[in-house]
Amino acid sequence: MNIAVNESEPLLIVEGLTKFFGRQIGCRDVSFSLHEGEVMAVVGESGSGKTTLLRLLSMQAEADAGRVLYRMRDGVTRDLATLGEAELRFLARTDWGFVHQDPALGLRMAVSGGANVGERLMAVGWRHYGNIREAATDWLSRVEIDTGRIDDRPTTYSGGMRQRLQIARNLVTQPRLVLMDEPTGGLDVSVQARLLDLLRNLVAVLKLSAVIVTHDLAVARLLSHRIMVMKGGEVIESGLTDQVLDDPRAPYTQLLVASILQP
Repeated sequence: MNIAVNESEPLLIVEGLTKFFGRQIGCRDVSFSLHEGEVMAVVGESGSGKTTLLRLLSMQAEADAGRVLYRMRDGVTRDLATLGEAELRFLARTDWGFVHQDPALGLRMAVSGGANVGERLMAVGWRHYGNIREAATDWLSRVEIDTGRIDDRPTTYSGGMRQRLQIARNLVTQPRLVLMDEPTGGLDVSVQARLLDLLRNLVAVLKLSAVIVTHDLAVARLLSHRIMVMKGGEVIESGLTDQVLDDPRAPYTQLLVASILQP
């Protein structure tokens, strides 16, 4: 299904998205829209359906019901389920980014840091080695990686550096939508703070749209405009981030907020 729209329309529209694993609910009847430049956090405990939702949005899993609509660069909004594999692969290389909690899942560990960034450029048609290396160098600098490490493999990088390299690899093609799965998970507190500051600046400067899955409400408050709270695969509360976190209405959200305020 194709729907002609203008740029004032949402970039992403999710309608009634549902996924079951046998009798277990992955997520049920999830609906929301996301505009360009908007960041939405999806929060909840482990098993709440956050990661399942992210996999459905990125077409890594097939929904049992509902649909995901995406506004292409030509202004036409399309149902992602109707796209062919080649079209989806092209979107994943150009318009979308996906930042994994484990950087090893989003990087090629056997090639250099520069090659990790350059490969994504080559996937969209770049061929001039000098231009590719120059762009990779620029992006390593932008994510605060010493450009002298451009020829080193990610296996020699620290955990924080790997995550920053994964971000550079994803953003080098200037995607319009970035999906992030616990981007600061597993990192030391000081490393988390540095990465969050970097992400906040990049999202603002590049005017990225993003869906960020996190269990950390502090991450949600710092990075997102809106928040969606999930429990048992269902959305139980949503709204502006500060409004929901400062005045939670659902008892479950109140418990989540209270838990981070406890000494």
